[in-house]
Amino acid sequence: MEAIVEIHAYIMFFLVVIVTFVFTALGCVVYQFWWAPEGEGHRRDALVASKVVHSTWLEVVWTLVPVGVLVLIALRSFALLYSMEEKFDSDVTVKAVGHQWYWEYQYAVGTKLLREVLFRFDSYMKADSDLEVGQLRLLATDTAVLLPRTTRIRLLTTSADVIHSWALPAAGVKMDAIPGRLNQVNLFFNRPGVFHGQCSELCGVNHAFMPITVKALSAERFRAWVDRQADQ
Repeated sequence: MEAIVEIHAYIMFFLVVIVTFVFTALGCVVYQFWWAPEGEGHRRDALVASKVVHSTWLEVVWTLVPVGVLVLIALRSFALLYSMEEKFDSDVTVKAVGHQWYWEYQYAVGTKLLREVLFRFDSYMKADSDLEVGQLRLLATDTAVLLPRTTRIRLLTTSADVIHSWALPAAGVKMDAIPGRLNQVNLFFNRPGVFHGQCSELCGVNHAFMPITVKALSAERFRAWVDRQADQ
């Protein structure tokens, strides 16, 4: 997600330069051909048409410059796309299964972090009457997804009925959950915190009521939570 924010700022630089140039050029044209007073050396045809219309050097410039800008943007974009699709050995695997209208989570924890365990739970949106102080309406869930920070995590998504989409904007993740298919995306949290998301696919009448709550914990606290889940 940090790389996505960086490339957004990178592209915004070009957008600001282009918009500034276009409006400056437009202002010059309007001034010269409309507002410029006649006399005192000013003429409404001050921008000589022969130097603007069918100008070879101008055609070359405004063709090559946009091409160069697009190449610079593409290079950064391709590098980001490649890094986002890169697969690595994960320490924790979480499978998110979309249902109408809640999420089911299945955990498979690798031996690199702690002993092999497997458990599952369902996560429903909290009703307004059950909200605690500080919890967000329509975003809080009765059971949060706990994940370790500074740990490589693999998220698998699928669905038991219709197409859902597991989206966590703060982590730069939006992956469709399609029936009969497994999709994979990587997660990595470099700081603790609570992160919220929602199903981002029109999956039915209660589409807006299947939120996602993820808590990033330290490896020690995550290990203790997994031990408790495994003992249940």
